[in-house]
Amino acid sequence: MPTKKETNQPPLKSISVGELYEDKKDDLKLELLAGKEGLKSRRLITADINRPGLALAGYTEKFLAERVQILGSTELSYLKTLTPAQRKKAISSVFSFHPPCFIIAKNIVMPDGFANVANKLKIPVIRTSLDTTPFIHMLTAYLDYKLAPETYLHGDLVDVYGVGLLLVGESGIGKSECALDLVERGHRLVADDLIKVLRRSEVIVMGQSAAKSAKLQHHIEIRGVGIVDIYALYGVRSIRTQKRIEVQVELVRFTENLDYERIGLEDRYTEILGVKIPLVQIPVIPGKNLALVCEVIAKNYLLKLLGYSPAKAFNDELLRIMNKNKKAPTKIDPWINYDIE
Repeated sequence: MPTKKETNQPPLKSISVGELYEDKKDDLKLELLAGKEGLKSRRLITADINRPGLALAGYTEKFLAERVQILGSTELSYLKTLTPAQRKKAISSVFSFHPPCFIIAKNIVMPDGFANVANKLKIPVIRTSLDTTPFIHMLTAYLDYKLAPETYLHGDLVDVYGVGLLLVGESGIGKSECALDLVERGHRLVADDLIKVLRRSEVIVMGQSAAKSAKLQHHIEIRGVGIVDIYALYGVRSIRTQKRIEVQVELVRFTENLDYERIGLEDRYTEILGVKIPLVQIPVIPGKNLALVCEVIAKNYLLKLLGYSPAKAFNDELLRIMNKNKKAPTKIDPWINYDIE
C-alpha cells in the first residue's frame, strides 16, 4: 500500500472571511455589503492580494482566484466606462472563479449588479473607508501573521543580550533552571516548557508562549520548588511577549565517547519550519555554569553578525605562527621586560 510522502513543509493554514471581518472590522473600518452567507464557508489561504483589473477587462488566464480581491478606484472607474451588458459580463467572469471575497476601498459605491451575483454565489463583498495602498499593507500584515506556518517546541526561550536563545534538551536536563539563572542575571524570559513558533518569512521564526491566557505566561516550573512567577518576582523588565529565535542551544548529558566541538570553526545548524538556525551543543556536567555559557554563546553570535569570528581569527594567527610568517606588531612587547607584578 502506498504511503503518504513525507515533507518538511508545514501544513497550510487558513482562516474564514468571517474571522477576518470580526477581527479587523474596527481597525480596518470594514462594512459588509453582500454575500453574508459566505462569511464562514469562504476561506483565506494566502496573505497575498490581487487587483482584478485585467480580469475585469477580459484577460483571465493568469487570474489568482485564491487571493483576496481588492477593488480600488482604478477597477471601479473602468467598470463605469462599460455598457450595462459589458459590465454584467465582466462581473460574472470574475465571480465565476469563486474568489474568497471582494473588498472595495475608499468607500466607493458598489457597482450595479455586484450584490446580486455575490449573494447568489455566497461570496462576501466588504467595503473599507481606507485608501487602497495603506489598506493593502495593513491587511497583508494581518494575514501574514494569521496564516504563518506554526509548530510547537518543548524548551525555553530567553532573550540574552537581544539574541533569542532557544534552550532544548531532554526532560530534566536543566533547561528551566538555566533560564531562571539567566533571568537572575538580567535577561528576559519569553516562554518556558511549551513554545509556539511561527515562521514570519523565509529566514525568520518567532517564538512565544503557548499558554492560552496571559496570566499563565512567564511562569517557570522548577523541580523541587514548583511554579515560579517570573513577572511577580523580577518585574516587567524580566519578560517579553515574543522573540525571534536566532540560536538553538541543545543541552546534552556529557558522555566521554561523544565528539564535542572544541574550537568552534565548524558552524552547525538545525531547521525549524524550514528555516536554518545555528545550533550549539553544550555537554552538561554537575557544577557547570550554563547561564554563563549561554551569555558567551549570545555574545559570540553578535560578534559573528559583525563579521568577526573569534575561532577563525585564533586559527588564522596560529597558522601564521606555524608557517613562520612575519611577526605581527604588538603593543605589549615593550612592557614585558619591565613588568614585575
